[in-house]
Amino acid sequence: VAALLRVENARWAATGKKLVHGEERVFEADSPPRLPARSAILLGDTGPWYVDAATGAVGRVKLRQKRPAPPPPINVRPRLGRQRGVSTLVATESERAIVERPVTPVMRMQRMRAPDDFGRLVLMDALILDFDYGGTLSDGDDERQFVRVEGPGGASFVRRNVEAEAAAVESLRQDGFTMMRVGDGKSARGRRVFVYRGQDAGERWHHFVVERVPALESLGFRSLIDRDFGPRLVERVGEWDLKIRDVAVSAETPGNFSLDFGIEIDGVRIALLPVLSNLLARGGMDAAQVVGEDLVTTLEDGRVVKLPAERIRRMLAIMGDLIEAAEIREDTIVLPDAEAATVVELEQLLLTRWQDAGKIHAYTERFRGETEIPHTPVPAAFHGDLRPYQSQGVDWLQHLMASQLGAFLADDMGLGKTAQTIAHITVEHASGRMTHPALIVVPTSLIANWTSELEKFAPGLKVVVLHGLDRHRKRDTLERYDVVVTTYTVLTRDVLEMKERDWHIIVLDEAQAIKTPDAKATKAVCQLDARQRICLSGTPIENNLEELWSQFAFLMPGLLGDRRGFSKRFRTPIEKNGDQLRRVQLVRRIKPFIMRRKKSDVATELPPKHTILRRITLAPDQRELYETIRVTMYEKVREQVAERSLAQSRIVVLDALLKLRQACCDPRLVKLRSAREIETSSKLDDLMEMISEMIPEGRRILLFSQFTSMLDLMKPRLREADIPFVELRGDTMNRGEPVRSFEAGEVPLFLISLKAGGRGLNLTSADTVIHYDPWWNPAVEDQASDRAHRIGQTKSVFVYKLIAADTVEERILELQARKAELASLAFGEGDGEAQEGGDLGGLDAGDIDFLFGDGSEKEREAA
Repeated sequence: VAALLRVENARWAATGKKLVHGEERVFEADSPPRLPARSAILLGDTGPWYVDAATGAVGRVKLRQKRPAPPPPINVRPRLGRQRGVSTLVATESERAIVERPVTPVMRMQRMRAPDDFGRLVLMDALILDFDYGGTLSDGDDERQFVRVEGPGGASFVRRNVEAEAAAVESLRQDGFTMMRVGDGKSARGRRVFVYRGQDAGERWHHFVVERVPALESLGFRSLIDRDFGPRLVERVGEWDLKIRDVAVSAETPGNFSLDFGIEIDGVRIALLPVLSNLLARGGMDAAQVVGEDLVTTLEDGRVVKLPAERIRRMLAIMGDLIEAAEIREDTIVLPDAEAATVVELEQLLLTRWQDAGKIHAYTERFRGETEIPHTPVPAAFHGDLRPYQSQGVDWLQHLMASQLGAFLADDMGLGKTAQTIAHITVEHASGRMTHPALIVVPTSLIANWTSELEKFAPGLKVVVLHGLDRHRKRDTLERYDVVVTTYTVLTRDVLEMKERDWHIIVLDEAQAIKTPDAKATKAVCQLDARQRICLSGTPIENNLEELWSQFAFLMPGLLGDRRGFSKRFRTPIEKNGDQLRRVQLVRRIKPFIMRRKKSDVATELPPKHTILRRITLAPDQRELYETIRVTMYEKVREQVAERSLAQSRIVVLDALLKLRQACCDPRLVKLRSAREIETSSKLDDLMEMISEMIPEGRRILLFSQFTSMLDLMKPRLREADIPFVELRGDTMNRGEPVRSFEAGEVPLFLISLKAGGRGLNLTSADTVIHYDPWWNPAVEDQASDRAHRIGQTKSVFVYKLIAADTVEERILELQARKAELASLAFGEGDGEAQEGGDLGGLDAGDIDFLFGDGSEKEREAA
């Protein structure tokens, strides 16, 4: 019959005829109705109707019931609510009718015996869900379709609203409950109950009762809570403490200490480490239950405790990564001595108790910055007068040497890092402690500078240079010497022989040479052994924080953890997220081993340095070339990055940036046919005008460019203008001669390639520095400028930066600002918003759009 009705309904719908009133048809419920042929039956809220498919007549079909029967189905959308309730069908003895009756889900929370994770019957908190139909409580597991309801007029039968009940069950499932069956002696299937599993069950119940139950009640649920239901709440939280002990040193665990975190709960001290570990395992503070200012969590015995959320957040920030990687012994954490700075950070949150911890206590004192450094007299064997700040530097080096700790001397360029280091070596030699040579590793270009400085300040020291083919012959006689000078290149080649020797001190000059962890030079120096390791550099960080990690991996192995852990713990939070707490932690960790003085602070006798940006507008034909390259290369870069990734498109991006920078300097540098046709170089023309005006005024000029080919283009123009000059570049054989000639006043102009002359030179006769093209890192430019602005300079120094307006060169200046912020972190300076930038390895998609953009304000804001 149902199939027939569906067919008739479909046929009627296809006719499109207008419906008309028809006569009422009466039939008994158990007899087929007498209806016109091909009529369709429609079921509505008021009962069946028929439709005559031939005439369109519509009439009501009246039912004459002989016995009670369920009412016809009705499409009712389930709703949960106190006021509106859920629609149900009600059948009574006297009459069949449709009425509204509320359906209320009832949550009964009680303690009951149920199986745990191992199948053992234990008392646990559970929730049972029933349903109230007009005052009659129906078992949530009851599968009957009707509920018998007793009332003043007799018994009635209420059809269960399956959809509403299912919606209520689903609401509880979304709260993370586990549904299970528990035997109740009434049915084979057992009673359906809802429970929480896991160690955090107590705090999840607490959250459910405190927050979810009121929310569900507002939707029409009702709750019944037994007196013995619910987790036990901690009544009183007392003292927090930290017990610190030295751990027995062995070959496997040298220099370790342990931390035992404790908290007083209801008068009893319990281990806090399991609580912290549990929070971390579940996602840390982001996943924790925080109510107001309290964090709600569960102890190992199931009790629920409220702890100050901010204190826990700070503890997890300090200890989080360590707990994941460190060794755990009986609720204590074992750490290497390199993590002593952690103790200083935790002392602000916990009462510290030192128990059998003499060694780690003494080491920790260094991170407080309160230790008074004793003065060390410099022996007469040192031929030179140290300024007060330089004497302090020697005292500091000696202080760290006494504990065999590394030192990073990061004074500004020109403040005498070389002299301080030689004085330190002289003290060690004069004291008789120097039983093995000191090894000084330098860039090749600085060999002559170091040998001359050693001869000047410490002529009594025996010095040998390991460089060139004769170094193998000299290696067998090294014990006769006090100081061995070699290069990073030689050390890398001869590391197998060099690591077999004992060294008293190892000094790395221009230590940024080992800023890349995977570089051969880095791996080589880290294999050497010495009583003290020293790094010298005015720029410990040039591009990113991994450079700092690489240098400290040599200087103080383990201080910053392993490479991956450092990136997770410090680099990513600081560079990407600007995390101030992690920045403070990193600064505190390295501060005892790094000394930084600025010229503006200590060398007050130095004349001022003035930096002048000189923006140059490109000529029309040069600008047209630049724009053509920019648009073409930008499209190429975007295609490459879209197909692969920015990291994998490195070569394409570098090539594009190189062409743009060359177009700004001089079109002849660009290896393109269209560039050969352009004869104009606005920047070179401007430079020649500047020099032609300055030299007659008596200016003495250092002119830097990173392109040696640009220096070659300058020389014909200088000769035409009859301007004498000398030159220093990477392939210059005799570096001393051009320096001597310039300092002697024989020529007024010194052409220098940035990398060849950016360090190891003392050119205080110069008073003017010109940077023809900007470099990514301002520290590199500053190093070059400080060839003139250093101790011994008596005149004001003017630094000119030539910038092609509205080009990639202007955008490089903004990236330089980011670089300066990042570099300041190593010295505890700046506002801490260090980010990557400048070096290609630190560029992101926004930087690429910024560098290759057309200079519109929209692109500037996006960048």
